[in-house]
This record gives sequence, C-alpha cells and structure tokens, in this order.
Amino acid sequence: MKIVSYNVNGIRAALKKGFLDWLQAVDPDVVCLQEIKAQEDQLDLSVFEAAGYGNSYWYSAQKKGYSGVAILSKNEPDNIEFGTGIATMDHEGRNIRADFGDLSIMSMYLPSGTNMDRLEFKLNYMDEIRDYIDILKKNRPNLIVLGDYNICHEAIDIHNPVGLKNVSGFLPVEREWIGNFIDSGFIDSFRHFNKEAENYTWWSYRANARNNNKGWRLDYAMVAEPLRKRLKRSVILSEAKHSDHCPILVEVD
Repeated sequence: MKIVSYNVNGIRAALKKGFLDWLQAVDPDVVCLQEIKAQEDQLDLSVFEAAGYGNSYWYSAQKKGYSGVAILSKNEPDNIEFGTGIATMDHEGRNIRADFGDLSIMSMYLPSGTNMDRLEFKLNYMDEIRDYIDILKKNRPNLIVLGDYNICHEAIDIHNPVGLKNVSGFLPVEREWIGNFIDSGFIDSFRHFNKEAENYTWWSYRANARNNNKGWRLDYAMVAEPLRKRLKRSVILSEAKHSDHCPILVEVD
C-alpha cells in the first residue's frame, strides 16, 4: 500500500494549482490531507472520484476556512473514525482515521504554537493525543500516524537549529515530546531510510526560503513498530509545489 500525506494549505487553492494531475501521476492508494480549510459541502467531490478516489472522507473544523483533515482512498475502508472523541481538539478537525484490514491510517494535523495561547493549546493537544494513541494501539497495533506534526525532531531537521532553538516547532519541550512519541513504539519512517541533512517538508513563503532550501521537516509518517518488516520506502516529494508544505510518501506491504 502506497500512502501519501500532504498539508495542502487549502484544498481549493491546491486544486487550482494542479493538485489532481499531480495526484494521478503519483498514484497512491491512500491520501491523508491536512489543513484543508474547507467544509465538505464547499467541494465538488466528483473531481476526486474522477481521479480514482471515489472514497473521500472529510473532517472539517467548526470554524470555516481553518484547519481540517481528510482521507482519500481508492478502496473503501472497513471503518472511518472522525475525530478522537476529545472535545478540546475535535472542534478544530485535526484527526481522522481509516482502517483497511489490519492496517490503520490516521491523518493528523498537530497545532502550531504561533503565540502563547496557541502554544498552550498545542502542548495540551500533544498530551491528549499521546494518551489517545497509546490506548488506540492496544486495539489497532498496526497504526500509521501521518501528517503535519509542526515539530522538528533533531537539529538535522531544521535549517538553522541554533537561531531557531527558541521558536515553537523546535522548542526543547516539543522535541522531547516527539522523541518520546517515537520511543513509545513508532518508527520515523523517513529517517529509517534516510539520515541525510537538508531534507525538509515546509518552507516559509518569505525570503525565497524554498528556492534556498531554508526549511523545516514538520511532516512525518510515523509507523508503529509491528509494521517494521513491512516498511518498503519512505520519501519526501519535494517537487510538488501546491502548498508551503510538500507531501511525503510511505509504502508498506
């Protein structure tokens, strides 16, 4: 199974930039989207069906034009879980999960900490989602949590680790959390295959950052340990330019 995750920074904007043509060329089985910034009734779902993704599931934020996640798939999943049941996070539409046989695929959009209020919200979300996933893994051990984590784990994952050490996304508490998340039984699938620096998934729109590759690796495909032997590849698809993020791809048997 070939799975793509992509923070599209607005699905309607991405569609206008050729997202569907790109998607058909890559041809994944499942697509996890974050920051869709749309309600389902604002979309023409027939365009996704025509592209081969007749099964599309949308979990939007209550606030219009904000946040939201989705899963598109070629095959119908056995089960779809909208949200987590945790009210403090679900109103922002940050989690959706699809089950295919013994495999569970979650699209997750972890908040950013743009100011003190949002940082507090982010840290609370981090605590609550970790507890939720710890429980979920007991029933769904073959879990892949893909999405925009809004955290760089190591110095290798950010273009200026010294200058940005006090910026949300690279704070010690955030880095410690994602390290603990991995230690709880997940594989950072990209780093499983690639240890090289200067591999990023997000670039600011300012100062020509993308052309200069002044980026951050914020997007992950975290694969639960029981799937280790089924991992085939994990790559960053940096050529795709429909957003300030680029997509990532993971393939499992």
